[in-house]
Amino acid sequence: MNLPGYYEFCCRVKIIAGHDALEKIPDALAYLRARTPMIVSDKGVAGAGLIDIVTSAIKDGVTIGAVADDVTPDSDLQVVHRLARLYREKRCDSLIAVGGGSVMDTAKGVNILISENADDLMKFSGANALKRALKPLIAIPTTAGTGSEVTLVAVVKDHERHLKMAFVSYFLLPDVSVLDSRMTLSLPPAITAATGMDALAHAVEAYTCLAKNPLSDAHALAAINLIGENLVRVTRDPGDKNGRLAMANAATLAGIAFSNSMVGMVHTLGHSAGSVCGVPHGVCMAILLPYGLEYNMHKNGHLTAELLFPLGGAQVYAATPEGERADKVIALVRRINEDLHEASGGRHPRFFREVVDREGKQMVPREKLPEIAKTALSDGSLFYNPEDLDYDDFLMVMETSWEGEPLERRKIKKG
Repeated sequence: MNLPGYYEFCCRVKIIAGHDALEKIPDALAYLRARTPMIVSDKGVAGAGLIDIVTSAIKDGVTIGAVADDVTPDSDLQVVHRLARLYREKRCDSLIAVGGGSVMDTAKGVNILISENADDLMKFSGANALKRALKPLIAIPTTAGTGSEVTLVAVVKDHERHLKMAFVSYFLLPDVSVLDSRMTLSLPPAITAATGMDALAHAVEAYTCLAKNPLSDAHALAAINLIGENLVRVTRDPGDKNGRLAMANAATLAGIAFSNSMVGMVHTLGHSAGSVCGVPHGVCMAILLPYGLEYNMHKNGHLTAELLFPLGGAQVYAATPEGERADKVIALVRRINEDLHEASGGRHPRFFREVVDREGKQMVPREKLPEIAKTALSDGSLFYNPEDLDYDDFLMVMETSWEGEPLERRKIKKG
């Protein structure tokens, strides 16, 4: 193993996990010297009854100061400012975020404003603008994918200016993350599939891209193993509590991994397809992951090969000749996507031409592929990819993943 000469690793989030982990929140709040939290969530989470489960679990010793369940699917600057005002009006002293990535990002944005006693979130955009600890924040993920419960990043969109602003600071890490199987039992199969593939992409790119390190590797491999064993199963059987908890742990492990080693071209193109066409991030990750592995094969195929053991298991690993293990990993990722497609009743897309909105309209018209490729050129995650990509490379990958054909390595011009 070639160890990096220098790396940094940090995860100072306390993690509480179990089938009844929510009941530990009063103790966690007491340790943080907080008694009156504001719950931040969205309509989907509230409508599924998850807020009621949380409030029932923590009713002893905790006074809920406010419940804000109107976070938008794409975290919104105006919502952040409005919730900060509500927090102050209700005299809350802490935050509990219950939801997916957008809810987590919104809660982190609110925490910046209330902790800094500020009225303009954009003053704190970028990296390391925060200089002190924020108010207590407890994160309760309701999907097993984003890893936002253990990341130091928040992304908030200014819809008026059509800008997405990133906020990066160790002070944005939640104080506590609570992983409870009850929070994901109601996830529909298609969302279970997409968010699970998001976690897999986090772990795979964390292990195979340029900023990998021994500690992120350990988290990534553990995540890949849990996902390989559980994702298809819980998509087929949503009520599998043990599988749900395993996937929650996998997403958190993957979140820790990529927060400390970054990601590459799968996320580069995924961010762009999401920005240009509004495709859900997990769907982009599922479609693009095998193509990213194929594109980078000549640079890091030996690392991809090492993923066969955690993803496929000991028997598959032993039965596969050493020179074929990287290809086998890619084939397994495609097999997982096929199984998820079947388990979700065809709602999990395998390639971009299959991605449709609620009305059945195609979300990624082929004529949009050049715009996606152009947008990808300015994404910072490209810096950590093992191989360079230019516009023509991005367009080639998008065209191939739109059709659903394997990427022909002879098309790759790099060396």
